[in-house]
Amino acid sequence: MSERITVGVGAGAKYLGVDRVVDLGPLHPSAHGAYRLRLTVSGDDPVISEAVPLVGHLHRGAEKLFEVRDYRQVLTLANRHDWLSAFCNELAVALAVERMTGMDVPARAQWLRALLCELNRLMAHMVFLTPLAPGAAAHREAVQAVMEEASGGRIHFMFNRIGGLREDVPAGWTDRVAAALETIDVSALKIDEDRLRGLGVLSRDAALAHGVTGPIGRASGVDFDLRRDDPLPAYRELDVQPVVRTEGDALARVRCLLDEARQSIRLAHDCLAKLPAGPVNVRLPKAIKAPEGSVYTWVEAPLGTSGVHLSSRGEKTPWRLKLRTPSFNNIQALSALVPGTHVRDLPQVLGSFAVIVGDIDK
Repeated sequence: MSERITVGVGAGAKYLGVDRVVDLGPLHPSAHGAYRLRLTVSGDDPVISEAVPLVGHLHRGAEKLFEVRDYRQVLTLANRHDWLSAFCNELAVALAVERMTGMDVPARAQWLRALLCELNRLMAHMVFLTPLAPGAAAHREAVQAVMEEASGGRIHFMFNRIGGLREDVPAGWTDRVAAALETIDVSALKIDEDRLRGLGVLSRDAALAHGVTGPIGRASGVDFDLRRDDPLPAYRELDVQPVVRTEGDALARVRCLLDEARQSIRLAHDCLAKLPAGPVNVRLPKAIKAPEGSVYTWVEAPLGTSGVHLSSRGEKTPWRLKLRTPSFNNIQALSALVPGTHVRDLPQVLGSFAVIVGDIDK
């Protein structure tokens, strides 16, 4: 009597010979990068009963690269893990070094940073809204143009510096920002609400359990926004009202993106009105050395909480620089919100769930 044994290697062995498990990815064209979503489906009108996000296909080793770069060079790498939040990524690292060294950043730089953060948020939200509301693409280009004019970079801005900004914005730039903002009409963006309502529900408890932040968390009732709860100096003088909904479905997530885009336009106008004159950086020594110790800084990036834990041994390179990226936590929530979704509805659910894969596999 012979016995047939199937031998597999790794966690995927249990799926050998199973025809109800589907791998979405890792090179699916709808993804911002490469990740896999392992789906277990059943029924003639297939319904997803289990979803497991599998990451690690885009590992970039950025945190180890930080350890052999000085603090000026670190900023060049830090803006790349979330390529739609480059300015906010730079800012989080710059804040960590500035706090470690006790550096005072000029007021004009503080206000320009807040303005550029809101423009970065508006640009990122328009990218994620484009598949569901195609008119968002033109709005994104309007914001992209003024960001590019100020920084010289289209995606990787590299405009932050330790102690402020690389340089002041060009003459007349603030007027062009105001004009660009006037062309953006968020209310004109039309979405198919009936197609999104009730899909991919993420409960508040599940959002908290997975550490979900940003518009995805706020769409599920997580009332947390660092611009209000731990504001940078300029944000203390701005009226930030976090957009919070309780439904937790695909429609709530899209509505949060739309409402946050409206608020970013208002906050950007406020920054323009309050922007002071003066320098935008401080004179730095030839080599920047953070004193021995550690610090944690965080900012409200477009997709949620972006944190930096910097540990220093008093050298010109960080001993350890750990990133807390919003997409890494947020994507784990797919295991909670996708089950119960019909396969035919999966594009709408994933379209409402904004993540950047470089932000996961940093």
